[in-house]
Amino acid sequence: MANKLPKTVAEQINLLVERGMLFANIDNAPHFLKNISYYRLKGYWWEMQSDKVAHKFNPNSYFEDVIDLYNFDRHLRLLMFDAIERIEVALRTKLIYHLSLSKGALFYLDDSIFTDKLKQQATVDHLISEIDRSKEQFIVEHRKYHKDEAFEAWKALEVTSLGTLSKLYKNLNHQLPEKSKIAQEFGFNSHKDFSSFLEATTVIRNVIAHHSRLWNNNVTTKYLWPKNLKNNPITYIPNENQRAKLFPLLSLTVYTIEIISPGNSIKEKFFNLLNEYPIVPVHKMGFPANWKTQPIWIK
Repeated sequence: MANKLPKTVAEQINLLVERGMLFANIDNAPHFLKNISYYRLKGYWWEMQSDKVAHKFNPNSYFEDVIDLYNFDRHLRLLMFDAIERIEVALRTKLIYHLSLSKGALFYLDDSIFTDKLKQQATVDHLISEIDRSKEQFIVEHRKYHKDEAFEAWKALEVTSLGTLSKLYKNLNHQLPEKSKIAQEFGFNSHKDFSSFLEATTVIRNVIAHHSRLWNNNVTTKYLWPKNLKNNPITYIPNENQRAKLFPLLSLTVYTIEIISPGNSIKEKFFNLLNEYPIVPVHKMGFPANWKTQPIWIK
């Protein structure tokens, strides 16, 4: 049996009032709570509590600020999705281009170019399952007209996920010049650093895909901070605790996007988003006080 009983929207509002939440217009609150669950919003008012055990709110904690923070986070996820999509498409393109030309159209099936053959087989098995689920026209036509032939890389990798692409890249033999070439085309001098960045980016991509909170969430993978970048996005090397917050990874993402997609508006959109929601405490995302003077963020 559950420890707590479910509450109606009216009971939820009364509970918030009892705990000290203020409302600029309480009549609007039911609309939000009928469309965004109480428990989901809880993640956005958590930091407003003076007592996280008794769930008492700080003075001047407004429900409308919670909604603004929720909307900021929603737009932030869309912005990050835009950036990560560009990285995913570019990674897919470069893997297909460089490795197909040097190792053939079925390079992903050639276990001689991969470090761990068992891991590669697992990646291929997952890739095949993604192909089997695909309803893309070019996949359907391949099944129809080339029934007994393996899918060329430009077909197979086109329907796979960023996570699978990341695993494929990481497992390439370190001696392959194509592996270093791809990293360099993203602005990284080390394929190890680039692979670590891809893993962290995949974690964020999964957070976004599940519509989870991003703004004050932790980056759960311990990625490497890259060395000897062409242009350092920030002037310091963030420690492990700092890398658990969004700011360093966001800065590195913008750095990468400016290399593979020059003229993009990601940074401009982020500044506009902050201007639209000035109440957002950016330090909760790991932004230092001087973040606007960091190289990648100078306008």
